[in-house]
Amino acid sequence: MQQTIEQLQYLRLNGLLEAWQQQQAQPTYQDLSFDERLALLVESEYLRRQNQRMHRRLKQARLFTNAALDDVDFQVKRGLNKAHFLQWTQGQWLSKHLNLMLIGPTGVGKTFLSCVLAEHLCKQGMTVRYFKTADLICQLKMAKVDGSFPKFRKQLAAFNLIVLDEWLRDPLSDHDAREILDFLDERYRRASCLFATQLPIKQWHQKIEEPTLADAILDRIVHDSVRVMLKGESMRKLTSSMINEKQEDSPAEKTT
Repeated sequence: MQQTIEQLQYLRLNGLLEAWQQQQAQPTYQDLSFDERLALLVESEYLRRQNQRMHRRLKQARLFTNAALDDVDFQVKRGLNKAHFLQWTQGQWLSKHLNLMLIGPTGVGKTFLSCVLAEHLCKQGMTVRYFKTADLICQLKMAKVDGSFPKFRKQLAAFNLIVLDEWLRDPLSDHDAREILDFLDERYRRASCLFATQLPIKQWHQKIEEPTLADAILDRIVHDSVRVMLKGESMRKLTSSMINEKQEDSPAEKTT
């Protein structure tokens, strides 16, 4: 038995080993056939590996915030269609290499919703990477300086989805616009992007200094993108503890 344990450890079949030790320790499994017990052992190893892959994808995504689908409040009036959002979590738009735009005012939940989608898609087996747009541009520049650009470029191309948060928050210089254009060219109709931004599309062009580059960038985004226009008050305001405190104090204030 010890030799078998060592061999399973050498083969890194830890899920199978744990399940086998559990079967040995509990009489519940003794009346099962060999095939039935083997099936349970294999399933345990399979699930362990699937969970490991999922955790690697989530770690690799580097999401800005931990967010799950159950955390989304669909009762808040912000222009979010529940049926559509749940459909997006299934990832069919990724298989079609479409983009998704989340457009709305500050605090309406663009980053949060982006991370919810990214987290759920990771669990569905998709590979995702989150960036603030300024950070991506910075990393692209640094990779060209230190010689790691070919590797970084290959890594980016491999992701099913790249989230670009704070899209066009800052104006794009000529150099930055070229970096973004090259990045978008790599993904055009090959892989998807999610753009989270405060700016309506009609204002995008003026945030890119070079008009020719602006035309090229927008041409690679807008025609293959699903647009989601969000509205409403800041979620930070609606969920602030100060709001609750004021509401609790208001009766006392009226009596004084």
